[in-house]
Amino acid sequence: MERSLKNQVALITGASSGIGTGIAKAMAESGATIVVNHSSEHSLESAQTVANDIIKKGGKAITYQCDVSQETEVVNMFQDVVSQLGTVDILVNNAGIQKDAKFTEMTLDQWNAVINVNLTGQFLCAREAIKEFLRRGIDPAKSVACGKIIHISSVHEIIPWAGHVNYASSKGAIRMMMQSLAQEYGAQKIRVNSICPGAIQTPINTNAWNTPEALDSLLTLIPYNRIGTPEDIGNLAVFLASDLSDYITGASIFIDGGMTTFESFATGG
Repeated sequence: MERSLKNQVALITGASSGIGTGIAKAMAESGATIVVNHSSEHSLESAQTVANDIIKKGGKAITYQCDVSQETEVVNMFQDVVSQLGTVDILVNNAGIQKDAKFTEMTLDQWNAVINVNLTGQFLCAREAIKEFLRRGIDPAKSVACGKIIHISSVHEIIPWAGHVNYASSKGAIRMMMQSLAQEYGAQKIRVNSICPGAIQTPINTNAWNTPEALDSLLTLIPYNRIGTPEDIGNLAVFLASDLSDYITGASIFIDGGMTTFESFATGG
């Protein structure tokens, strides 16, 4: 078996920046045709930049604007991509947002915005992907699996996060959705897993690493003593999408430099 995604179509939500971009580029280097999903006209330029970078290196990529929290837009995206590229072999459910507030000050709009993108968006995309996997069936020339879904979760699916209750709740729910889908569709050879990043250097968490003081504080939580990169996540995503990981499904894989070992307890807590 190879760590190859040759001739496979990978749809990556929220791929115009951060972790999504890292995954898109890594999968393109492994041979996949990439659908760079982005949410709005505001992110069109950055999405096109990602696609152009892939194409310049000999890869294949298109962009597609879709707000994953909107059912009609998601259904149309999958229909259009299948019409244009033939199928979808890999879904990376990456799109996510934060709307942080103290719990007693958190508005319903802040709660709903995060749940709608982070959780409902992953539900809608996974539903349409599985429909397409089942329609197409297994193509042994591409993969021994019928289809692969990678949910991008977070260490906060198991680590509580005060001041971010909506975000942590969305990630905890992703864990149960992922495992339930892996259980429901395992017999059809559809593999479903989650990647759970810790501190990754992306625009969504700039305040946590963009000054020496902030970075030093962050590193007290990470035994491996460095912040992660989108490339780290991309490498893991390629492995999980490849046939090398064919016996892995229903798993949350933490990629966090050891954050989930709770570094603050290294000296007794």
